[in-house]
This record gives sequence, C-alpha cells and structure tokens, in this order.
Amino acid sequence: MKTTGEVMTRKGYNEGCLAAHALDLIGDRWALLVLRELMLGPKRFGLIRAGLPGIATNILTQRLDALEASGLLRHHRLPSPASVPVYELTEAGLGTRDVIDALCRWGVQQPGHDPTKFISPTALMLSMRVMVRPDKGQVPQQVGFVMGDERFTALLDAQGFAPVPAAGALPDLTFTGTGNSLAIAVYGPVPVAQLAAAGTIGLSGDAETAQHVVDAFRLGA
Repeated sequence: MKTTGEVMTRKGYNEGCLAAHALDLIGDRWALLVLRELMLGPKRFGLIRAGLPGIATNILTQRLDALEASGLLRHHRLPSPASVPVYELTEAGLGTRDVIDALCRWGVQQPGHDPTKFISPTALMLSMRVMVRPDKGQVPQQVGFVMGDERFTALLDAQGFAPVPAAGALPDLTFTGTGNSLAIAVYGPVPVAQLAAAGTIGLSGDAETAQHVVDAFRLGA
C-alpha cells in the first residue's frame, strides 16, 4: 500500500482549485470507473476486472493501489465463511456517487453514445437508478437481475429504483441476460415478452408486470 505522501507525488494539476484537487484523486484514466464498479458493494479483483474489460491487469492494480492510498477504498478479507479478499469503497469513495450520477445525466444528453459497446452489470444498475421515472402511484415491486456472476435485487417504487447485490433468493420477477441485452429490454422499444420469446433475455415471472417495470425507465433529462 502506498502512503499518502507517495500519492501526493503523482502527476497532478498543482492548483489550489477544489475541482483540480478532486481530479488529482479520481482523474486518472479508469479511476472513476473502478469506483463505479464498487458503488453497489465490495468485489473481488476478478469481478472488478470483468466489469472493465478494456483495462490491463497491471493498470487496474495501480488504480486500486492509488485509490486505496487516497482513502477512497480499502482492501480486506471478508469474514468466514466467505474469507475472500475484496475491495470496498470507504465513505469518501461512496461520496463519488453524486459525481457518477451527474455524469450519467449529462452524458445521456450528448450525441454519439453507442449502446452496443460493453455495459457492465453494475453500470446498468447505476444508470437505471438515475434514469428511473416512476409514476407517483407506482406499486412497490421487487425485481431481480442476473448477469453472469453478478446478481442484484432492486426495489422499484414511487421514490425510485434501489439496487443492491443479491444475498439470497431472487424475487419471483427476475430478468436474466448481459448488461447490454438487459439495457435493450429496459430502454429499448421492443416489448419485454417479445425479447424473452426471442431468447434475447431470460424472464421469470409475469411478462405484463415486467413490462410495467421497464416502462418506468426513460433515457433522457
């Protein structure tokens, strides 16, 4: 682990501006996306790497070390029976949620976004948290999502969409697929039942209820 003094010797902006100070901490390439991958809970190195397929292993190690030294995450071993080493955000690291949410809101309004490029499971959950537009009369609905090695449950209600890693059994209504295929189901125009029938996604539970769920999400300001 690097010391705080070592972090301060990294190339930075050498300005007293608070925005520049923030960028000194999270402005390195991949740094903010590493924080994104940990925003919903701790992960092993391999699972972080799976959510960032474009990053080299040595660069990921460097970013994790730097973010740990900056106090934004910590590396520890989960208690028994798991007993596996994981990375987890600190309170300061969790504070970057507003930064990521703001970037999502800003980015969706800019031209050139290509949804066919890789979307990690966590990235989809975070975008849905930002892009949800529930009706005031939204009936609370528990929803499950299975995307490879990552599983989530989420409560959709009039207050919004709250995803968390799934610790146990999944709800009766559960979507299965990749981040990209489920993004098509959530944000695209094709009905959920049609996507499930075509095998684009997996769906357990009532298709009409599933359609009501995805209808609560809109890409836009």
